[in-house]
Amino acid sequence: MDYMTLKETSEKWGVSSRQINYYCTDGRIPGTVKMAGVWLIPKEAEKPVDMRTKQGRELKHETI
Repeated sequence: MDYMTLKETSEKWGVSSRQINYYCTDGRIPGTVKMAGVWLIPKEAEKPVDMRTKQGRELKHETI
């Protein structure tokens, strides 16, 4: 399996590397691995929905 770093993922998805770090810590990106203090994200992983946006809040209410 091929992996990307936080920086590579942030450039691909157009969000900050800090936000990607939050996604990894919360377990919102399946298949992530932390090796030697560095998060590795699968290249085929999809960007999770940002729950801070209107779209994310609507999805959150639908699951309840």
